[in-house]
Amino acid sequence: MILQGGMLGVLGGGQLGLMFSLAARRMGYRTMVVDPDPDAPAFAVSDRKIVGSYADPEVLSEMARSCQAVTTEFENVPAASLATLEKSHVVRPSSRSVATCQDRILEKTFLRDQGFETAPFAVLLDGRLPSPDLLRPLLPGILKSSREGYDGKGQWGIGSPEELARLLRGRTGSYVLERKLDLVGEFSVVLARGADGEIALYPVAENLHASGILHLSAVPAPISGTLSDKISTVARSIAERLDYKGVLSVEFFLAEGDRLYVNELAPRPHNSGHYTIDACVASQFDQQVRVLAGLPLASTRLLSPCAMGNLLGNLWQNQSPPSLRKLLDHPSAKLYLYGKKNPRDGRKMGHFTVLSGSASEASREAHTLLASLSPSESARDDDFSEISPGLS
Repeated sequence: MILQGGMLGVLGGGQLGLMFSLAARRMGYRTMVVDPDPDAPAFAVSDRKIVGSYADPEVLSEMARSCQAVTTEFENVPAASLATLEKSHVVRPSSRSVATCQDRILEKTFLRDQGFETAPFAVLLDGRLPSPDLLRPLLPGILKSSREGYDGKGQWGIGSPEELARLLRGRTGSYVLERKLDLVGEFSVVLARGADGEIALYPVAENLHASGILHLSAVPAPISGTLSDKISTVARSIAERLDYKGVLSVEFFLAEGDRLYVNELAPRPHNSGHYTIDACVASQFDQQVRVLAGLPLASTRLLSPCAMGNLLGNLWQNQSPPSLRKLLDHPSAKLYLYGKKNPRDGRKMGHFTVLSGSASEASREAHTLLASLSPSESARDDDFSEISPGLS
């Protein structure tokens, strides 16, 4: 157990590192943040900051000298860097867990080999096309780069073998081709697993995406208790099979016929779990601090139904934020801006959470607030033409 006053290291200084550092400070810990961006949001609240590469041996040596334990705020930190720190320090999640989750091929293969149902897929190495017999049942499909794809990046819809061949021409990377499913809904669940194997599960969230980026999450998800229990059971089993220690998010697809598929794993706190800051006894960031410091896990009890909406750089015009008056006037909405510079389309600049009597009521209020924040007077219909189905 690391006592209060200890130094906790974070590889990554984005909004997740910011919220982790705030939780750590509130619980009596200091933080050291490493990020190559000198304007990283977490630097504003960390006790120490290092502007540098995650793979720099001198940076890793300084972390080892100064910190008592190390975590990461995103999955694209080099697993080799975590493995180096593991030689002398507690690192949660482990380099093995991060290595599995940061590579779609390893992740999908792990899930399949462990018996968890995923969308049918094939691995494409070095841009090579699969055989016609393997390709035919995967179309129409989605081609995903094996590494560093997120928020819709590194993904392409594929309708025919010819389209796939054109896209792969001249490419040498590795990819996963998944069959496109007819979705009824998209869900996620965040959990924390301690060093002793104790697991604390949060309520299931139903998620709505626009252009591949999370738009809105509603909690508790408007689904049956049976489906909610199944989602939680699968997430628990994944954490145990992976021997995961830390905060983990598991994303799910629900297809026609109530078929449940595991979509992706995120070895860190998750965007869809930001609601836990305001609507639960302890947030996902509190749990991340607890796991890293060797403390017992806290309660995940939901205090109020809620909805969380993302604020993207699309809302900023000429580097100026949108009017926040309606959101700030709302008696049950809480605003979080991350302090990021240089807003751009699709970049997560902040979020807000609305507490209400039911998830459906909260999601309606969140939709209204998101529309009020649009750069235009109201959100256009085509702004949300790519929103995934499923939110009640």
